Amino acid sequence: MGKSYSNWKEYSFKDFCDITSSKRIFYREYVKSGIPFYRSKEIIAKSNGKELNDCLYISKDRFEEIKNKYGIPINGDILITAVGTYGIPYLINEDGDFYFKDGNLIWLKNIKNVADSNFLFYWFKSEEAKNKVEGIIIGSVQKALTIDAMKNIKINLPPLAEQKRIASILSALDDKIELNNKTNKILEDMAQTIFKEWFINFNFPNEDGKPYKKSGGEMIDSELGKIPKGWKVGTIGDIARQVICGKTPPTKDKENYGSYMPFITIPDMHNNIYVVKTERYLSKKGVNTQSKKTIPKNSICVSCIATVGVVSLVSEYSQTNQQINSIIPKGKVSSYWVYFYIKNIKDMIINYASSGTTTLNLNKSQFEKIKIIIPSDNLFMSLNEIAKSSFDMIRNNQIENEKLSNIRDSLLPKLMTPKGRRADGEIRVNGSGNNGV
Repeated sequence: MGKSYSNWKEYSFKDFCDITSSKRIFYREYVKSGIPFYRSKEIIAKSNGKELNDCLYISKDRFEEIKNKYGIPINGDILITAVGTYGIPYLINEDGDFYFKDGNLIWLKNIKNVADSNFLFYWFKSEEAKNKVEGIIIGSVQKALTIDAMKNIKINLPPLAEQKRIASILSALDDKIELNNKTNKILEDMAQTIFKEWFINFNFPNEDGKPYKKSGGEMIDSELGKIPKGWKVGTIGDIARQVICGKTPPTKDKENYGSYMPFITIPDMHNNIYVVKTERYLSKKGVNTQSKKTIPKNSICVSCIATVGVVSLVSEYSQTNQQINSIIPKGKVSSYWVYFYIKNIKDMIINYASSGTTTLNLNKSQFEKIKIIIPSDNLFMSLNEIAKSSFDMIRNNQIENEKLSNIRDSLLPKLMTPKGRRADGEIRVNGSGNNGV
C-alpha cells in the first residue's frame, strides 16, 4: 500500500488479487462444438455487450481436465486483454462454462475484500487506467501487457462500501443498456421469423389467410428454383431506386469533417441493426463536395470490400465511405425486407466478392447484378405493417443506449478518482458537488 487521499488508499494489484493466465490450448485441440474458447476478440465483444460470432471450442473432456487440475474462471473474476488491443476488461458473469486463450488474456482471481470486482471493471474503463496500462506495455510491433507488469499497477481504492456504491451507479446504466440490447434482439428475431416463413419458406398468408406453400399454393420454375406464382427473379438493381457507392472526402482538408452529417464506415455497422453513431462526421462543406453520395433514413448499407456482407439500416441522412454500397429501395419495396434478404444471402455476396485476390471486393456494378427473388408488392406492404413498430423501437432503443453510454462515460472520471470529489465526498461537477449522485 502507498499514499492515500482522504479515505482512499493506494494499492498495487498484487496486494489484493492473484494475477495469472490459462493453461495452453493447442490448435489441434479445437473442436467443432463444445465448451466456448475465448480469445481477445470475444472478450472485447463481451465487454461491450455484443454478440459473439465464429467462436472456437474445446472438448468437454479437456475442459473438465483443466477445471479439476488448475481451476477455471468464476463469476466475479476479471479477464483483461493483453495483446494487440490491450487493457480491455471483462467482468465474468456467465451462465455456462468457457475457457480462454493463454497469452491473449490476463486473469484476475481471488480478489480480496479490499476491492470490489465491479469497481475494478469500471476502473479499467477509465482514462486513468488506460494511461497506466499504456505506460507499462512492452513490444514495438505487437504490443503486450504482461502479468508481471499487471501486478505492479497502482490503483487508488475507496472503502469497500463506497466502491460498491460507485459501481452500482455505473452498472445501473449498463443494465439498462443490456436490457435494451436484449429487447432489440427479441424484436429483430420476431421480425426475422416472419421474414423467413414468408419469403424463404414461401408460407405467407394466401387469400384465405393460410400458409401459401403448405396449403398447396402454385409454385413455378425459375433460375433460382421453385418460387410462388406471381413472384419473379430479378436483381438488387431492380428493387433499388438507387444503389450508391460511398466516397471519402479528401482527408487533407480538415474542413471537410465536423458534426453536420454521419460518415459511416464498416466498424460503425458491426453488431448494429441501425447506425445511430459514427466515429467520424462530415461538415456541411464535406457533404456538399459529394452531395450525390447522401443516403436517406432506412437506406440499407452493405459492406462490399474486405469485410463483406455486413448489413445495417441508416437512422438519418448520412454518407458512407467507398467500402459500402447502399440500397435506397424503390416504390413499395420494404427496407426491412431488403435488410433481412441481404443478411440471408451473405454467403452468396461473399462468393461474388471472391475474385482470387486476397482482399474481397464487390463493386457497385457487380452488386447491382446479384440475382434475387422478388415477391409481390402487397407482401412488401404487409411486412412493413408488421415490422415498422418493432424497427422503430429498435432504433429508439439504440439512440437511448448512446445517451446512456454518454452519461456513464461522463460520470466515470468523476467517480473513479478521489480528485473528482469535494472534501465532503460529493462528486465534483464543474467545480461543485452533485448531491444527486
